[in-house]
Amino acid sequence: METKKMWIGGKWVDADSGKTFDVLNPTTEEVLGTVPLGGKSDVDKAVAAARKAFPIWSKKPQTERSDIVAKLGRIMRENIPELIKLETTEHGSPIENASFMANWSSELVEFAAATSRTLMGHQLPATADTLFYILREPVGVCALITPWNAPIMMIAAKLAPALAVGNTCVIKPPSINSLIGLKFAEMLEQLDLPAGTVNIVTGPGGGVGSVLAAHPDVDLINFTGSSETGKIIMSAASSTVKRVVTELGGKNPFIVFEDADVEAASECAVHCLYHNGGQSCASPGRFYVHEKLYDQFAQKVVEKTKRFIVGDPSDPKTAIGPVASGEHKKSVEEYIQSGIDEGATLLYGGRKPVAPLDKGYFVMPAIFTNVTQNMKIAREEIFGPVAVILKFSKEEEAIAYANDSRYGLCASVWTRDTAKGIALANDIQAGTVWVNNHMRLSGETPWGGVKESGVGKESGVFGMLEFTTLKLMGVTLPAPPPAK
Repeated sequence: METKKMWIGGKWVDADSGKTFDVLNPTTEEVLGTVPLGGKSDVDKAVAAARKAFPIWSKKPQTERSDIVAKLGRIMRENIPELIKLETTEHGSPIENASFMANWSSELVEFAAATSRTLMGHQLPATADTLFYILREPVGVCALITPWNAPIMMIAAKLAPALAVGNTCVIKPPSINSLIGLKFAEMLEQLDLPAGTVNIVTGPGGGVGSVLAAHPDVDLINFTGSSETGKIIMSAASSTVKRVVTELGGKNPFIVFEDADVEAASECAVHCLYHNGGQSCASPGRFYVHEKLYDQFAQKVVEKTKRFIVGDPSDPKTAIGPVASGEHKKSVEEYIQSGIDEGATLLYGGRKPVAPLDKGYFVMPAIFTNVTQNMKIAREEIFGPVAVILKFSKEEEAIAYANDSRYGLCASVWTRDTAKGIALANDIQAGTVWVNNHMRLSGETPWGGVKESGVGKESGVFGMLEFTTLKLMGVTLPAPPPAK
């Protein structure tokens, strides 16, 4: 068992309170390590350190900042075996998914290092006697509050662009993934960063995250998590009118029209549904299937689900590991029970795990049919391996159902008529819509939703721009000398 310290001002420190908390292995429920229980005074020190470092880091040439971030990407690649092990043991990711997350995270860092060099200013030829030009400047001290469902990737996706364009940062990793957060501190320690450029404070959202959100010396909050917590953070941040970028919940529609390729749609459906144990904000939350394909699609989802092995995430054969915590396991199981109680048909699975999976936070896949639009499982984000399949008869009905949600993160439409698919996709209220695909992204693609799924973008150039401000400069030009 490891005993860790926080990273503040370029030093390893304990919490001022002297208190600690345990980080558990979701597969075995055993203690993996002990980390400091940070609080307000620790946040104050971290923010002060970041504020002190900001004028030093932000004034470094862009090439130097980009080179340092690129070096972080190389260090991450050197540490991929350990990152995979942490993702597997602390988060419960199957080893194949953990490997993907670790490698993709390093790619995101390398992308930020390269792209930050291209964020140039622009001249505006507005008048003849004034030179107008636009500068992009770093926002300042950024608080990065990361989620537990993709701990390595989400720290990398937020930290790299913020750092590359000249901001200093305070990271609050999820409590249940604190060891992964502090592994980043070990890698950052190897960089030539001014002390306090990046600080990592471990502790609960109420004791660390809420303090960061309201802190007068924090200039930007970048948060990924539930819509409910996002609203609390936005409210706290409003007291100082700081910038807020949020990626929140989703109940993402996956619409299968009458002329769809059912085999391709069902194959994509199960892979996206069970990716990361269903603990993905982009996961299909609602399957809307045309009545002529409904039974066929549901049966194919059942058949394909049987291929997915639930078990020890360190076993290469495992496709679905445990969910991240005992609290979340209870939440997913309650949603499964609510579907039964409200009259949906539990077509497959949903049973309690048996030995050896009765120890740890395992949830068995569940597939519901005969679901109606107003059932709890059709309206709320489950965030687990639960398929919710609804029926429709007309295209306009499917689009109306898809938009009948407080969320608007992503969606997909499935049809052999691509032109029709694009036209229908245009009518869906979501930040990302795929035609004949789902959850296909890259480091270049921006990500973010509408409605209660968040504000702003993450990843790609647009995500990096969230960490900058625009300054308009106007310089009156001297009058030309009189002609001789």
